[in-house]
This record gives sequence, structure tokens and C-alpha cells, in this order.
Amino acid sequence: MSQRDYAPLSLACVHGLCDKIYDKRKFAGVEIEKMVKDFNDAKNTSQIKRLIRVLGQDLMSSTNPNVKNGALMGLSSVAVGLGKVSSGFDLHQGCIEYLPELIHPIVACFSESESRVRYQAAEALFNVLKIARGAALAHFPLVFDALARLAADPEQQVKQGAELLDRLVKDIVTESQTFELASFIPMLRERIYTRNAFARQFIVSWVSVLDAVPDIDLIVHLPELLDGLFKMLDDTNSEIRRMCDVQLNEFLRSIKKDPSRVDFQAMINILITHAQSPEELMQLTAITWIKEFVELAGASMLPYASGVLCAVLPCLAYHDEPRKSIRETAATVNFQLTKLVVSSSDASPPKEGEGEEPAESDKRLNLDSVVAVLRQMLHHGSVHTKVAALDWILHLYNKLPSEMFEETDKLFVSVVGSLTDGSDDVVRRSLAVLAEICSCSPHADAHQGDLESSPYYYKFLQNLLRLLAADENLLEDRGAFIIRQLCILLNAEDIYKALSKILLEEKNLRFVATMVDVLNTILLTSAELYDLRLQLRNFNKPATHSLFVSLYQCWCHSPVSLLALCLLTHNYSHCNALISTFGDLEITVDFLTEVDKLVQLIESPIFAYMRLELLGGQSEGAAALRGALYGVLMLLPQTDAFHLLRNRLQCAPAHPALTKSTQDDGEKPSIDFDKLLEDFKRVQAAHRAYKLVDRSRSKLLDKGYS
Repeated sequence: MSQRDYAPLSLACVHGLCDKIYDKRKFAGVEIEKMVKDFNDAKNTSQIKRLIRVLGQDLMSSTNPNVKNGALMGLSSVAVGLGKVSSGFDLHQGCIEYLPELIHPIVACFSESESRVRYQAAEALFNVLKIARGAALAHFPLVFDALARLAADPEQQVKQGAELLDRLVKDIVTESQTFELASFIPMLRERIYTRNAFARQFIVSWVSVLDAVPDIDLIVHLPELLDGLFKMLDDTNSEIRRMCDVQLNEFLRSIKKDPSRVDFQAMINILITHAQSPEELMQLTAITWIKEFVELAGASMLPYASGVLCAVLPCLAYHDEPRKSIRETAATVNFQLTKLVVSSSDASPPKEGEGEEPAESDKRLNLDSVVAVLRQMLHHGSVHTKVAALDWILHLYNKLPSEMFEETDKLFVSVVGSLTDGSDDVVRRSLAVLAEICSCSPHADAHQGDLESSPYYYKFLQNLLRLLAADENLLEDRGAFIIRQLCILLNAEDIYKALSKILLEEKNLRFVATMVDVLNTILLTSAELYDLRLQLRNFNKPATHSLFVSLYQCWCHSPVSLLALCLLTHNYSHCNALISTFGDLEITVDFLTEVDKLVQLIESPIFAYMRLELLGGQSEGAAALRGALYGVLMLLPQTDAFHLLRNRLQCAPAHPALTKSTQDDGEKPSIDFDKLLEDFKRVQAAHRAYKLVDRSRSKLLDKGYS
């Protein structure tokens, strides 16, 4: 190894620089500092460049770690020497010209397998940057990449050296007036998805430091960083979660303080994604952000309503204490978003001083996507989620009836299907939605509530009857409840007429008879149908006749229910005519049970007015009524119901002999009772034939035929 090979370094200096003993290396470094200062004072740049080349290329090319460490010590000493310039000269000016040649070989050593070399490189870069300060920002991408690698270094000593270097670089950046944040953000975004715990801490610390600088506006770049920060909230390291949580809270505080510089639209979908995370902290944080976004950004969040609903509605299902905050925050978001949906007539221009409103296209609700989400939520396992979805659908029909009419085909089947739900609240709201659908018109100026003109009115009732026919348990458990709710939501008379009309077309006669019994019981006993009962009792009014005939024709499928209908409407003579035909009927246990129920109804407060009519003594109406009740009595075996009715009749005044005269109790000739009686006989004959076929089919099935 000749002297001139390492000129201007002496061979002794090279040996000292590459020695294992630190003091010898340090001594050689001091010699290089003096040499560089002298070269710099003499403006001998060629010798400085030659010296840097010897250190950064010739010695650095060695595979010997000690030689590399010597080269790093030398480069560090060059920077220090360049910093010791004459008085009055910029302290780092002498270093600027040589920064690329100094930094690049040092940074290259961060990839060395020998940890001692990596540590020495961190120390060398620290010394170079300490001299260069702001001038080093021209090489910031290279330096930051080196820092990111060092942060994840497996050796503790290297990490410690990297931490000192990291603090120095942060000081340089925060004190600089020329730092280009826009160029730095892609570097952060590129590394923010790392899974290494130390690298994550490094990234979050940089975000925190930059956010704390008053002159640096990190909020405008937050959309590029938000997703990565949220993903760190599920880290297994509690310190990383804490750091990230603190920083996100700080960002949210800044957003609430000055929302005008926030790009809400660029971040809302990121929040929607993380609000569906199974990890509690991530989900709560995301939903909390969404709550603030909806409150601060207002109607500009409407285009993202489907995503928000997809995130928050399932959270309403949470009941456990750990997720209570998530549920409550989700409920708040849901309520806030609901308030943003207003009809066009409710919308108002921005108030003076509030700034320019977003374009209408930026505030439009995407009904297709919202309806798709709400349909999906109707199949959710939680009652609270399904109720919220139905409340949303009802709200949309109230606020945007014309627009929602176009979506009805997509919703109809799902809402009808919700009638089979086990929750009363879900069924009640489903009926409210269906009632609104039946009342909804495609034209905003059309008369609302015109059921007959609705394309969904009969379709809904047909689907309802189909559900009840397919599920006996549903009919038994919920049939009466559903009908009563419908009569509250819609016109009871219209409901009964429509159901009667549909049932007349039904081929399953057994179901028709059962359904008539249900409808009759509701008619006679439910408080919701008091007005309809009162209307039927006022039978002398011609308007009641059409309703009576519609019900009569359907009630023909259930003899006892038909008898009750005629008793309700004071058609006592016709009751006698009906009862006279009952002898031709098949008297079954079910039939006698229905008669028993009728006796109980006669004794109930509902028929108090009719019992009082027995006081009419010798009047034709009272006589016909007594005849009808005696007819009922004769149908019964001597059960409790028999004795109950007999005792009642014995309390009534004496009466003349009964006759078979008809139309003697106020019945109007506009109703052809003879024809109605023939209809009854025809329907009952059809029932007998239906039962025969049904029994034959059952016998075949029992024998193994299909």
C-alpha cells in the first residue's frame, strides 16, 4: 500500500483511521479535520474532493468492517473540518458544496450486515447533518429513507444512534422555512402501511412533530395519511395504539376548530371502511369522526349516506357494555343523517356570511345505493338495526315520495317479508312502510291516500294473505295484530272490502274460512275497529249496504261469522233464515266451538246494545232477535254456553209466537237477501266438495301415493 494511493492522507493516518481502538480512530479524525480546514482556507477544493473520494470510494469499497468504520469516521471529520471555517463565513457554507459526496457513501452503509458499521454510519450522518443543517434538506428523501430503515433496525445500539439522528433531522425540518411538505407526504404515505412496530412508531412520531409546527398545515394532506393511521389502531403494541389515538384526536380537534380547510369528501369513505372494523378502538374512532363530519359538513355528506348507513346501522345491535359508546355514537350519526334528508320545499338557501354552499350535485342523496343498503339491513339479525332501516325507508317516503316511488319495486318484497319477523316493532314499522307505499303516488301533486289507484295496494294485501296462508303459526300468532295495525294506518273499511274481494278469488277454501273467522273476531272485538262496527250497526244508511254485501259474500265461507255479521247489522230475520239452513251443514267440533265463541261475544259489552233490544217485547225486531238467539241455542249441546244463553233469554220479556216473515226489522229492499242466502248455500256446497277432495287426497297420501 503506497503513500500516493491515499493521498492526501498519510499512510499512518489511514492506519489510525481504520484501527480497532476508538482513540486511535479519533486521533486520525482530528488530523483530517485540520487538513480539511487548511484546504478550505486555502480554497483548495481539488484536494478536498480528492480526500472525500479516497474516504467515500477507495476505503469504503473495502469488505473489512474496520476499514468501513474508518472511512465513516473520516467523512464525519471532513464535515466537521468544513464547519470550522474562518470568522465571518457561513458556518455550513463550506459543507454545502460537498454534501452529495459526503451523504451518499454514509447512507449506503445503513444496508451493511455488520451492526457496528450501521451504528458508525448513523453517527457519521449525525455529524454531517449537524454541520449542514437546512442545506441538507435538498437530500431529504435520501436521509428520510435511511432514517426509516434505521428505525426498524434489529440492533438496540443502532436504534439508539438512529433516535439521536432522527431528533436532529426533525429539528432541522421544523426550524426550516423552505421545507416542502407536499414532497414529503408521498414518503410518509409509502411507509405508513408498514407492519414493523418500530417503523410505525417512527412514522407516527413524524406525523405528530409536523402537525405540531404552526406553519405546517398537515390537515390539507390528511386524506393521504388517514387510512394508514387508522390501520395502526389495531396494532398489538399498546404504545403504538396510544400514540396513534392521541394523534387522531389531535387531528379531529383541528378539524372541528377550522372545518373550512378540510376535504371531508376525500376522507369519508376511509372512515366508512374502518367504521365496519371488528376492532373496538378503530370502530369507535371512525364512527366518532363520521359523527363530526356529518355535523360539520352537513348536506355534502348525503352522497355518502349509503356507506355511512352500512357502517352505523349494524352498530345499533350492540348491547354489551364495552361497545356501548359505539352504539350511542352510531345512533347519533343515524339521527344526524336523517335530519339532512329534506324535501325540496324544505331546502333553504345559505344564510349570509356562511360562505358558498356546495353544488346541488354534491349534496344529492343516491337513492339507489341507499335503498340497496336498507334492503340489506332488513335481513340483519338485530331488531334495532331492522327498525332503524324501516324508519329510514318511511322517512324517505315522507320526504321524497316521488323519487321513492321509483324505488318501490326494489323494496316491496323485502318489506313484505319483514312481516314474518318475530318482533312486534319490526312488524309494526313494516306495516307503516307498506301503508306509505300504498298511499304513495308517482306524482308529487297527486292525491295522497287514494288506495284504489295505488298499484301496490292489492299487491300488498295479496302478498300478506299469501304469507298468512303459507304459515299457520304466523296467522295464529300475528294475523290479528297485523290486520289491526293496518286498520289504524289505512282506512278500515277499505281494508275489509279489499281483503274480502281478494279472498273471494282464493282457491284454498279452508284458509278463506279461517281468515274470515280472524277478520270477524277483529271486527267484533278490536278497539281499532270501533268506528267500522258503529258504521255497520247504522245499517239503514245506504252507504253501509255496499260494505255489508262485500263482507257478506266473503263471510259466507264461515257460517257462524256470517251469523255474527247479520246480528251486528240488526238483520235478525235474515239470521233466522240462515240458521234454518244450518241443519244441512256438517256440524263439527270446530263449528260448535265457533258457536260457543259467538255466545261469549253476545254476552260481552260489544253486544250490549243488542241484548237491550230484547226488551222490545212484542216488537217485530225483538221477536226476530229472540228467534235468532233461540236458533243459536238449539245448535248448541247443553254446555256452559247453552245455559248462559238460555238464562239470558229467560230474562227477556214475554213475546208472541215467531213467524218466518222477512224484511220486518228495517231491512232495506236495496239488498237482495234471498240472493245472498243462495250465495251462502252455494259457498257452503263448495266447502263440502272441497273437504271431500281434501279427505281423498289425505287418504292417498296415507297409502303412499303422491
